[in-house]
Amino acid sequence: NRPTIALVGAALMIGLGTLSLPQAWVAIDAATITFLFSMMVVNAHLAFSGFFRLALIFLLRLTRSPLGLLLWLTGGSALLSAVFLNDTLALVFTPLTLEVTLALGLNPIPYLLTLAAATNLGSLATINGNPQNILVGTFSGIAYVDFTAALLPVALAGLVVQVGLLWWLYPEVRSLRPVAAVPNLANDNYKTRVYRPLLIKTLVITALLLTAFVLNFPLADSALMAAAALLITRRLKPQRVLKQVDWTLLLLFSGLFILTASTRQVGLLDPFVAFVDYPAGLLVLIAVLSNLVSNVPAVLLLAPVIPAESDTAWLLLAAGSTLAGNLTLLGAVANLIVVETANQEGHALSFGEHLRFGLPLTLITLGIAYFWLAGNGFA
Repeated sequence: NRPTIALVGAALMIGLGTLSLPQAWVAIDAATITFLFSMMVVNAHLAFSGFFRLALIFLLRLTRSPLGLLLWLTGGSALLSAVFLNDTLALVFTPLTLEVTLALGLNPIPYLLTLAAATNLGSLATINGNPQNILVGTFSGIAYVDFTAALLPVALAGLVVQVGLLWWLYPEVRSLRPVAAVPNLANDNYKTRVYRPLLIKTLVITALLLTAFVLNFPLADSALMAAAALLITRRLKPQRVLKQVDWTLLLLFSGLFILTASTRQVGLLDPFVAFVDYPAGLLVLIAVLSNLVSNVPAVLLLAPVIPAESDTAWLLLAAGSTLAGNLTLLGAVANLIVVETANQEGHALSFGEHLRFGLPLTLITLGIAYFWLAGNGFA
């Protein structure tokens, strides 16, 4: 259990005297924890209002062909992941994607791969798209619009590569002909309860929050104000929302902040400095570490040795940690959510099945990120 390991490791560092308890508290970046917590509260309100399920049902009504479904699912989940945390999208979309593909008589595997990869790729485009981007955005100080302008082209190119790979690996998704058995999306199996007043309030506040991001207001402050405004309501009990907050992830972040400060204190990060000086070395290093220790710990481990003034290095850190998540089932939390949900429904997505798609996708997208970011000199 990663949060437990982080907590025990942090306690050990304090016990050994590497850091004092006050120093450990200072090491925890309050802005990052506040931003992440606040976005979880916003996402919980969107989920309770019925927004995510309503959005996917709308997408599925736009097409009845295998290829059309693949394209709309790719674009829709990527777009929503760029606006909201990608793990939430994977959690909400996976059961319905399974439900619809089985009702249509389609092989669910390519569509599950689509969902896992598109949520990762889409989340790359914005600071609030995934936890590692939140870290990079907080540490680097890169403006929200500048971050998106640099990484959106990489995300879009990655989505094109993803569709191409699935088209090549799974011939059954190539058809543009509507399937014979079409589920009635208006029946009870596909209805979703929409709490209209809560939905309207949440969408208005979310729109204001995104506007604040674009206008370069402080990220954590803006997100906290939005979360506080949503929690002031009689329509939804606050304890229901707070139960949806991933407290273990916040604990993981806190423990990792302390461990990172400890490694800096004893000089364990010095061997990584040589890699950071070269864009290719940094990209390979973060990709390898992301699959060894996961992307969030990898970003926290390397952040102290990234030059504060080098936007290119920070953007490569964000791109590498996110794109490497597509390599294996263990590379990203979104992958694990999709796999575990599918397994619960009796549809196994094996490590090898994912790897034959994830390996070429990761190598190609990392190459795109390198030539786009290093070649254009975002500094």
